[in-house]
Amino acid sequence: MTETPRIDPGAFRSFELAGWETVAGTYADHWTSLTSQTIESLLGVAQVTAGTTLLDVASGPGFVAAAAAERGAAVAGLDFSPLMADLARRSYPAVHYVIGDAEALPLRDNSRAAVVMNFGMLHLARPEHAIAEALRVLRPGGRYAFTVWATPEYAKGFAIVLKAIEEHGNPNVPLPAGPPIFRFSDADTSRAALAEAGFVDINVERLPLVWRIRTPAAIFEGMHRGTPRTGAVLRAQTPEALAAIRAAVLADLAAYVEAGEVRLPMPAMLASATAT
Repeated sequence: MTETPRIDPGAFRSFELAGWETVAGTYADHWTSLTSQTIESLLGVAQVTAGTTLLDVASGPGFVAAAAAERGAAVAGLDFSPLMADLARRSYPAVHYVIGDAEALPLRDNSRAAVVMNFGMLHLARPEHAIAEALRVLRPGGRYAFTVWATPEYAKGFAIVLKAIEEHGNPNVPLPAGPPIFRFSDADTSRAALAEAGFVDINVERLPLVWRIRTPAAIFEGMHRGTPRTGAVLRAQTPEALAAIRAAVLADLAAYVEAGEVRLPMPAMLASATAT
């Protein structure tokens, strides 16, 4: 039996922070058209309307917080990457963005009506702490919602890249151990984590996202230069292995080219719950 690697939260957090500082300038270019597709659903299940006091955790480029502000919410975006927070401030100067830790929120108890996180859970060393912190800062009856990617069975971009790495490169790159990327892709796991923290009215659904992008090469570049963990594995390959991985990815993506663009299924899981 394979032993579960021991996670050093500090080492994993440092790895993720360094990764986001590295890809901050390119992430939005590659991923915005995909990750922004969840925003309306995310804000909808969190019941964000005019006047809602909202915290957007792992705000990244700031798209979710900006969309909430357009609804009239009193919103703050929080991210642990200074570069990401700076990009968000420059893009949306009317929205308040701060630097902070999802696992230790710099907010008072019962101070928010809603907390959301768009694709941040898989980048945390201790996601249970982030869920508990969301509950702490929410008022009773407040709403919490987060998204994660569906498993590679459904999110074909991950399936294609991981298969290419397995067949043509080294999947065992020595990175700091972290929680499984697709842990919360399992609906029962998300429900159990939310219930254990003390949330009620828990719901998990799959959102049928499609990554529409110009070329197969653009999707590979998005994985290679726009992600901290998968990108780190790709960036650690030898030049020969990376070239072989890229060729395999482009070959498999050809099946998803339609009407002059790639249309790749990349569904997400949306979990939501109510604070007690």
